[in-house]
Amino acid sequence: MRTARFLGILAVSLALIAPANATATAAAPPSDWSKAVVDSTMKRFTPDKLGGWGYTRGLYLYGQYLVYKRTGDKKYLDYIKAWVDRFVKADGSVDNSFNNLDAMRSATLFIILHQETGQAKYKKAADKVRARFTSYPRTSDGGMFHATSKVGQLWADGVYMAQPFIAMYAKAYNQPYGYDEAVRNMKTYFAHLKSDDGLLWHAYDADGSESWAKNPGKHSAEHWARAIGWFGMTAIDLLEILPADHPGRTDLINIVKHLATGYARFQDQATGRWCQIVDKCSNSKNWTETSASSMYTFMLSRGVERGYLDASYQAVAAKGYQGVLAKTSVGSDGLTNIKDISEGTNVGNADYYYARARNTNDFHGLGAFLIMNEQLARTS
Repeated sequence: MRTARFLGILAVSLALIAPANATATAAAPPSDWSKAVVDSTMKRFTPDKLGGWGYTRGLYLYGQYLVYKRTGDKKYLDYIKAWVDRFVKADGSVDNSFNNLDAMRSATLFIILHQETGQAKYKKAADKVRARFTSYPRTSDGGMFHATSKVGQLWADGVYMAQPFIAMYAKAYNQPYGYDEAVRNMKTYFAHLKSDDGLLWHAYDADGSESWAKNPGKHSAEHWARAIGWFGMTAIDLLEILPADHPGRTDLINIVKHLATGYARFQDQATGRWCQIVDKCSNSKNWTETSASSMYTFMLSRGVERGYLDASYQAVAAKGYQGVLAKTSVGSDGLTNIKDISEGTNVGNADYYYARARNTNDFHGLGAFLIMNEQLARTS
């Protein structure tokens, strides 16, 4: 009896002590995750230390721009401008080659900054990138090569790098051709990458010469999560930009519907997230990946909001949102952390995707998180 009484007292004592210890070691979640992520990133990196020209920084800074548009906090825009000004000279020239689609993504910031500041140098910089598309190589059916060095290859990742820029430029400067070009590429890529299960293959090679393209469809063998996420975000972004009467809208909505069926079908019910190889969650090597999960959640939520998708998909988005938030935390230094973000990835076999590094605060994930959170925090 004495032992039982002692254990009872000990249990009560531990119950009283535990919350105090937990409070001391775990920071409470912020009231505004987007602001917290942006503030943390700005504390970690001054604009000159953020990194070189590339799509990951362009993705992240576009997400930061969305937070600026909501909050009106000028320091967020000033930070974006300071980073871009490292690459754009006073006369609008840009010392960067544009020989792959990845290099195009950050150019969306030229259009944004021209609209925000009125400074002509940003328009001139955007003109340079837009002019590059005139001679940029394409497949016989009009798909832009992922890179000039990757002849005939279409990667699902690539559409997000180039097509939103072309459409944004068309809208900002009244050049409707850009709308048609963006839709044409989406349709061409989709025709080659679409799979019957609601997903996409990662890549396609027009002549089938790549080792991963030795099949009748000349496509790679796996459904890599983030590649499919890029594609879904592109379709949604283009629908936001295209005129209401543009005939390509139906094609883009059908892409969103196709992907939504795959997202719902393969969502990991235990976590609400999606796996690195989307359709192989049961494989012990697989793992849930945060950037793609953010992208899928964003597409589903915006698709429901705009009426492209049935309202039932909102529950899938809500579960995805909670799954992504479970990967976010605030460290003892007061800065946010987002974990399990796949590093940059080429085309490979299953083991290659499984073995990719699971990074914390990788810019792929930070940017995707901000885009998702600005949507879900508003609509949830």
